Amino acid sequence: MTPMTTEEEEKTAASAGSVRRAVVGRLSWGLADQAASSMSNFVVGFYVARSLGVTAFGVFSLAWVTYGVVLGVSRGLATDPLVVRFSGVPEASWRGAVARSSGAALAVGAAVGTVCLLVGLALGGGVGAAFACLGVALPGLLLQDAWRFAFFAAGAGRKAFVNDLVWGAALVPAMLVAARVGSVAAFLLAWGASAAVAAAYGLLQSGIRPRPAEARGWLREQRDLGYRYLVENGSLSGAGQLRSYGLGVIVGVGAVGAVRGAELLQGPFLALLMGLSLVTVAEAARVLRRAPHRLGRFCLLLGGGQAVAALLWGAALLLVPDRLGEFVLGGVWHSASELIVPATLGVAGAGLGTGAAAGLRALGAARRSLRAQLFASACYVAGGLGGAVVAGTVGSAWGVATATAAGSAVWWLQLRSALREHHRNPNHEVRTS
Repeated sequence: MTPMTTEEEEKTAASAGSVRRAVVGRLSWGLADQAASSMSNFVVGFYVARSLGVTAFGVFSLAWVTYGVVLGVSRGLATDPLVVRFSGVPEASWRGAVARSSGAALAVGAAVGTVCLLVGLALGGGVGAAFACLGVALPGLLLQDAWRFAFFAAGAGRKAFVNDLVWGAALVPAMLVAARVGSVAAFLLAWGASAAVAAAYGLLQSGIRPRPAEARGWLREQRDLGYRYLVENGSLSGAGQLRSYGLGVIVGVGAVGAVRGAELLQGPFLALLMGLSLVTVAEAARVLRRAPHRLGRFCLLLGGGQAVAALLWGAALLLVPDRLGEFVLGGVWHSASELIVPATLGVAGAGLGTGAAAGLRALGAARRSLRAQLFASACYVAGGLGGAVVAGTVGSAWGVATATAAGSAVWWLQLRSALREHHRNPNHEVRTS
């Protein structure tokens, strides 16, 4: 082998430096975008917690976790396959895929939104009104989320960030109006209406019109990944919903509000975790294409870094004085502050697992990621509800922390096996059918 000249070595080093800067730039936009998005969600939770108290906040949280389930369905069917298979592709290919995937997200929002609206009208009362308003808001919420993933697949994180800034700007006057009305339904409508404004702006940013009529074709083309990601995401968000509903039955609706309050306290770090998740699959896919032997290290650095950051944030929360906590969360603070330690450990475990999850998604190993997610979700429900039976709200939080650690271990075991399979057969995408 001919040794490299000094000039060639300098060019190689410069190229590697350029790649690293590009990766850091895309990750930075992901963090900035999620900070903007999470700020919008935090403002909604902040207003509801302070304005309506722990019981009404529990009703709001039931609607919130339901939205999380629907969002998981939309991402599994529409945007997750888009990010895995259309990151860094030619623009023409990306535009066609985005038109179909955003159409699928809009179709999911319309279909499930109609069901939520009808169920809410049938239930009546405060809970029924909340679900009816959630149904009205879902199409705009899911379309706005689809634009974010589309932009990150194209490496245009700045556009996603701007879109979330538009959402935040629209949210301010909407929240002021909702605060005057003073009901959970009003806050949900304000949240959904501001998301719809950002979704409409996404049309202008992308110049792409969603095609709901082609949603069936998209689902058919991506069925080897989409349906498994649907079950995977559904089990993740569904586990949270089951835990919330079960906690409400076992302990009371106020316990649901306390858990949601603890999640709000973790908000800045969760923004970091979710912000990275927007771009990590796309980045892992790029690493796989360019330097597949580095994928395992990339995932380890990603997951380990998030776990350490979660522990540092949890330590900072323990130093927050009660007076400041009451200013932020009102009457929810005292019950939520009791959950800081187990909630922090749970988030750290989840952060560690996301590194392995990104690697499995990049490899297209949907069967393995589904297996890991189903195990983690089962542990989450069992730990959350089992802990609630034994020791109430605090017991539920510790049960979830234990379950998350076990789930993270399974994620990494599955990634190790998938990497071995890929090294044996590097010329083909990992398929599961």
